[in-house]
Amino acid sequence: MLQKADKFVSAAQEDVNPRWYPQVHLAPAAGWINDPNGISYFQGRYHAFFQHHPYSAQWGPMHWGHFSSEDLVTWKREPIALAPSEEYDLDGVWSGCALEHQGKLYVLYTGNRWANGKDDGDGSIQRQCLAVSSDGFTFTKHGPVIENPKGISNFRDPKVWKQGEKWWLVLGVETPEGCGQVWLYSSADLYTWEFDRVLYEDPDPDTFMIECPDFFEVDGKWVLVYSPMTSVRRQGYNQRNGHNTGYAVGNWTPGGDFEVLKNFAQFDFGHNFYATQSMHSPDNRRLMFAWMGGFTLPLASQAADGWSGQLATPREVSLGEDFGIIATPIPEFDRLRENTVDKGAFTVDTDSTVEIASDMSVGEIELTVDLDKTSSEQVSLLLQQTSVDRYTEVAYDTLSNRVILDRGKSGSSDRGYRSAPYVGGAELKLRVIIDRGSLEVFINDGRYSLSSLAFPAGDKRGVSIASVGGVIAVSDLKIHSLRSIWGN
Repeated sequence: MLQKADKFVSAAQEDVNPRWYPQVHLAPAAGWINDPNGISYFQGRYHAFFQHHPYSAQWGPMHWGHFSSEDLVTWKREPIALAPSEEYDLDGVWSGCALEHQGKLYVLYTGNRWANGKDDGDGSIQRQCLAVSSDGFTFTKHGPVIENPKGISNFRDPKVWKQGEKWWLVLGVETPEGCGQVWLYSSADLYTWEFDRVLYEDPDPDTFMIECPDFFEVDGKWVLVYSPMTSVRRQGYNQRNGHNTGYAVGNWTPGGDFEVLKNFAQFDFGHNFYATQSMHSPDNRRLMFAWMGGFTLPLASQAADGWSGQLATPREVSLGEDFGIIATPIPEFDRLRENTVDKGAFTVDTDSTVEIASDMSVGEIELTVDLDKTSSEQVSLLLQQTSVDRYTEVAYDTLSNRVILDRGKSGSSDRGYRSAPYVGGAELKLRVIIDRGSLEVFINDGRYSLSSLAFPAGDKRGVSIASVGGVIAVSDLKIHSLRSIWGN
C-alpha cells in the first residue's frame, strides 16, 4: 500500500497541461476519474470518493480516490482511500456508497475479479464488500457481505440507506436472460443481507444492464435514478450517448413493491453526464453528483494532458408537478463568484453578433430572454470563442423548440451536438457554467440540462450572443467570474 501511495504522489506531481484542466469541477490531480462514490457527510466534512486510475489517463484497475470539503465550496484532494489488495477486489475496487453508523463511516462497494484472471472476456465475479473507517480517510476492509449469485456476471454498484429499523440496499443486475434490473436487499446490521425482491426492471427490452442505481425519497415520492446499458443504435434526441442517465418515479414503502408512476426519462441531455449518486445533507436537502467523462470516444485531454474526466457541478434535486426531476447547482456554488457584470436589458439586432466578454475560460452566465418580443430563429450563445469561426454554441432553436449544445466548431476532436426539450413558455432562462474544458447548461431553473465536455482550440476564449433572421430581446444578462474550488 505504501508503494502504491508513493507512486500516486509522484504521478500527481507531474506537469498536467492546464489548457482544459477544470477549475470549478472536481478532478484528480492526474489520471482517470469516473463514477462518484461514497457521497456523504461525516465528522464535519463532505466526502466525495470516486472511481480512479491514478497511473494513467486510461481506465484501469479501479481505486477509490477522495475529495473532501467543509462547505461544498472549497475542496481538498485526499490520499487514495481504497485500492485493490484482496482476493475479492484484486481486479478493482468498484463503485459503492458510504454512510455514517455508530460514529464510523461504513463503505459498501463492489469487489471485482475477472473470471479468467485477465479481462472481462469471460465475465467477472462481483461481490458487495464492506470497509469501515473511524476518521473518513483510512479504511479497514471486512470482505464480502453479499456474494455473487450463480450465473450472474454483472452485479454491482450498491447504494444503502436507513429506513425505519432496517438498512436497505439497491444494486444493478444483468439477468441471465439479458434484462436490466434493480435488486433490493435488507439488513439489520450492515453485515448480513437478505434478498428482498426485484425492485425494478427497465421497460426497454434492449436494456441489458442497469448501472449505479440510486433510490431516494424527495417531495413525497420515491425516485430511482439509474444508468441503463444498451447496444441499440441511437435514434432521435434521447439516449444519444454510449452511457446515459435517467430516472423513474413512484411510490414505495418498506416491504412493498415499487409502484411506478413515471417510467424512464432523461433530465440531462448533454454528451457527458453519467453514474449519478446522491446524498441526504445535514440540512435536509437531496444533493446529486455525477461523472462527466466517457468510455465510448477518447477525450482530447487523454492524448497528451495526463488526465481524463471530472465530476459535474453538485446539484440540488426536487420534483416538479409532472414528477420531472429539477436539478440546479447547489446554492453554495454562488460563493465562487468573484465579480459580476450586469449587462441589464438590451436588443440584439437582426443577424448580428454582440460580444459580451472578450475572454472567459472560467465563468458563469445567466441569460433571460423575452421570447414574445424575440423574432430571431435562434437565441445563440457563442462560448469558448477563439476566433470568428471557432466556438461552442448553446442556442434555443425556435424551429424545434429545443435548446442545443453544439461542439462542431469548437476545434477539438470532441464534436457533435445534443438537444434538450424546452418547456419554459415565453421567458427563456439559461444558466451556463463554463470551465476550461466543459459547459453545463441549465434550462429554466433546472428542469432540463445539458452537460458536455468541450475542448476549445485556443487560449483566449470569448463569449458572444448572436441572432438569426430576427432580433433578440434580452431581459437580463449577468456574467460572473469564478474562483477556483481548490484548497490544495
